[in-house]
Amino acid sequence: MKKLTSMFLVAGILLAGCAGGNAENGAGANQTGDSSQGQNKIVAVGSTALQPLVDAGQEEFVQENPGYNISVQGGGSGTGLSQVESGAVTIGNSDVFAEEKEGVDADKLVDHKVAVVGMAPVVNKDAGVKELSKEELIDIFTGEITNWKEVGGNDQEISVVNRASGSGTRDTFEKWALDGAETVQAQEQDSSGTVKKIVGETPGAISYLALSYLDDSLQELAIDGVKPTEDAIKTNDWEIWSYEHMYTQGKPDPEVEKFLDYMVSEGIQNGPVKQLGYLPITEMQVERDAQGEVTEIK
Repeated sequence: MKKLTSMFLVAGILLAGCAGGNAENGAGANQTGDSSQGQNKIVAVGSTALQPLVDAGQEEFVQENPGYNISVQGGGSGTGLSQVESGAVTIGNSDVFAEEKEGVDADKLVDHKVAVVGMAPVVNKDAGVKELSKEELIDIFTGEITNWKEVGGNDQEISVVNRASGSGTRDTFEKWALDGAETVQAQEQDSSGTVKKIVGETPGAISYLALSYLDDSLQELAIDGVKPTEDAIKTNDWEIWSYEHMYTQGKPDPEVEKFLDYMVSEGIQNGPVKQLGYLPITEMQVERDAQGEVTEIK
């Protein structure tokens, strides 16, 4: 009898342990605290244009705050906004205002602007062009112009590379560079990094990227004589730019707010923000709202 009782006790302890393990493994991705590891867990998902900055920020933040586990993923602005709205992630990264995204309830979200990003049309260097008029740019992306020789470049067929639906970079580019024109059907890519690689390796290719992705492997294009420079963005002479938003579902927990505050701290704004090709919001001479209205900052 004693042996039988002991067996029941052991079985009960094992079952209790299994139940506790299942409960722990079922913790949702949106939970900030991770008591099993003694860490604050943050998951940030969305804009690939913003991803390099959030990656750099979290690396420095975690070094100073080892009690955090921060995961940064892409997927596009639409994904970031929908997932933070549903509570699936802690932070939704976006290149556009939540109010601009159809199907997103912006009233549920709190906006945290951390930088400004400029965007530019980019071409393979073999295209032989460095500048277009806005009308020419629209005609290329709508399929009216199909060879670079039509705009003073080499005799090379134009290959349009688009971002996927839901991309904030695409929304910004179509709104401010193409005046809302519907682009020609073309290959679509989810990642800014993939777009950069394809354009750099494909003769005749054209697409668009955040300035934070530009380097000597591509040729960025001036539009109507205006180059995509920081000074032109600050004054809105270059209109293809957007705020970089980090949205939370409602007011963030103190642990999350600490990270968001760090992203707009002087060290990040004067460090990674500038080093990676973004602009500090404090250096803008204009501001733009969700309806596209631009006002001068006095």
